Amino acid sequence: MKVLALRNKYIVAAVAVFVNFCGVAHAETAGLDRAFEELSDPGYAGWERAESDIRRAWSRSGSAAMDLLLKRGEDAMDAGDVAAAIEHLTALTDHAPDFAEGWNARATAYFMAGLYGPSIADIAQVLRLEPRHWGALSGLGMIYADMGDTQRALKAFRASFALNPHQQDVKDAIARLEKELAGVSL
Repeated sequence: MKVLALRNKYIVAAVAVFVNFCGVAHAETAGLDRAFEELSDPGYAGWERAESDIRRAWSRSGSAAMDLLLKRGEDAMDAGDVAAAIEHLTALTDHAPDFAEGWNARATAYFMAGLYGPSIADIAQVLRLEPRHWGALSGLGMIYADMGDTQRALKAFRASFALNPHQQDVKDAIARLEKELAGVSL
């Protein structure tokens, strides 16, 4: 009887850990429509606050365990350990498939590793979950530009810029690509 009771305690503890660790994690983006509207207005003076609010919401999965995996993945990227970053972020996307920022971070790690196909696939997941993710669109533009697909790169950069017209690097990329295409018949 004691063995059965002890085994049941372990089962209950394992289920509790699993539910806490694997629960559906979503970015807390409810109520951000106004922030997205403010951000998309090129003349809005408070755009930095709106951008910060959105980024902060994107970084919260709703699970401390998933947020820790995101942080570990980002820290590994910052340290230049792309393989470790991909491992952490793969665990994150496996356990929190509805958390867009997990996919976006792994797309970045794949890009850093030169793995454009997996990066594009992860960006597709990000955009399925959060179509307003200007960072993912900008990343897609960088990939297409690196691949020499100027038209797709320009389309991705323009979509990113429409969502957040305060990105100087994206504005510069658009100007550069438009200049490149100026002499090419479409």
